[in-house]
Amino acid sequence: MEELDPTYIQAPEHRSDSNFIPNQPEEIPVIDLSRLDDPEDVQNVISEIGDACEKWGFFQVINHGVPCDTRQLVEKTVKTFFDLPMEEKVKVKRDEVNPVGYHDEEHTKNVRDWKEVFDSYFKDPMVIPSSTDLEDDGLRLVYNQWPHFPSDFRKSCEQYARHAEKLALKLIELISLSLGLPKERFHDYFKEQMSFLRINRYPPCPRPDLALGVGHHKDADVISVLAQDEVGGLQVSRRSDGVWFPIRPVPDALVINIGNCME
Repeated sequence: MEELDPTYIQAPEHRSDSNFIPNQPEEIPVIDLSRLDDPEDVQNVISEIGDACEKWGFFQVINHGVPCDTRQLVEKTVKTFFDLPMEEKVKVKRDEVNPVGYHDEEHTKNVRDWKEVFDSYFKDPMVIPSSTDLEDDGLRLVYNQWPHFPSDFRKSCEQYARHAEKLALKLIELISLSLGLPKERFHDYFKEQMSFLRINRYPPCPRPDLALGVGHHKDADVISVLAQDEVGGLQVSRRSDGVWFPIRPVPDALVINIGNCME
């Protein structure tokens, strides 16, 4: 059996299927947002979103307004990029100065993830703190790094990001309503924001029994809009009891994860 770099090896309790109960009849809710067009069904949708946030912290949405062709173009374009030789990809590799671009050495909980990523900010340039020192009030500009090939890489990512951002803000309004608050309650928090688009590629792993594409973690943000392909593999821990469940791939659906800030 092929050897694996020790930096990828998960602790036994965190390996695939170690806390996974197979054949669970229950799964995270799939919510059809087109029902919001029916005034008599709007409150039902809001209640279902609230229940999903409380029990799971996750749900899937369909008929969400993000065009399928926009998503498909991103998937096609980024595959072309990730298939490039490493010497081409590292031309836009992130570093200590610029936190966006290509990267293949990400760690979760101090264990290396079996993946490649490409990050870009929604705003370009983005204003970020100049350091992690809480007493440092300095700011600096960061510019997205875009590869020259594929030529439509930037355009396809920016187009998808605009649609995803619109959906995220709509969902935040619905979550606010589910809490009995005005839908605009959280608007002011997003006048200045650091939203970013992350594209993950998980290549075939010779030892999937030892490594994970991404280790167990919580998202620190407000909300994540995740596009899972037909291969699947995403698992979530139910908030109510900590049991891990697979998220069934649903064609054209998007997975919504409530982050620590919203929780």
